[in-house]
Parts: sequence; structure tokens; C-alpha cells
Amino acid sequence: MNRRSVPPFTLQQAAEGSPTLASLIARARDANERLRAVEGLIPPAMRPAVQAGPAEGDVWCLLVNGSAAAAKLRQLSPMLVSRLRSKGWDVNTIRIKVQSGR
Repeated sequence: MNRRSVPPFTLQQAAEGSPTLASLIARARDANERLRAVEGLIPPAMRPAVQAGPAEGDVWCLLVNGSAAAAKLRQLSPMLVSRLRSKGWDVNTIRIKVQSGR
């Protein structure tokens, strides 16, 4: 069997060729930018336990390791929403999802 050699290509090149992949990359970038915008409001010791999740409409999801961190984020969520809105994101609700088995 003769395999044709295909030159490697970057993720950027793949995204440019696939609207679905480009959309996924843009959503991930947006979620990470949101997290960077609010990370100063999250206690430093808790930051490693928090990851950016998807945004759907005016709801943004934060993924967190552990119920104690989730409870604290729920307390902080009004401030997080306020910060995001001041930075131009249309967010009304932050959903907290506890990651299990990590």
C-alpha cells in the first residue's frame, strides 16, 4: 500500500478550512478571555480549581474542582457578572458546574 505524503499543517490552517472548528476555537478563546477578566475577583488559592466553560446566550459556565470552591464562586457570582458586563459581555447568569472524578 502506497501512502501519499501529506505535509503537516497547523491548527490555524485547519480552523481556516473548517467553519465548525473555527467556531469552536473562537468560543474557547472567548471563555478564556472571560475568565481572565474576572480572575482578580477569585481568591488566589482558588484560581487553579476554576476553569472557563462554555457561554450560551447570557449564561456563562464555570467549571470548578470541589463543592467548597463552587460555594464560594456562587457567593462571588454577582461581582463576576458585574465585572463581565462592565467589560462588554452580555452575561446575566453564571452557572457553576462541579467537576467530579478529577
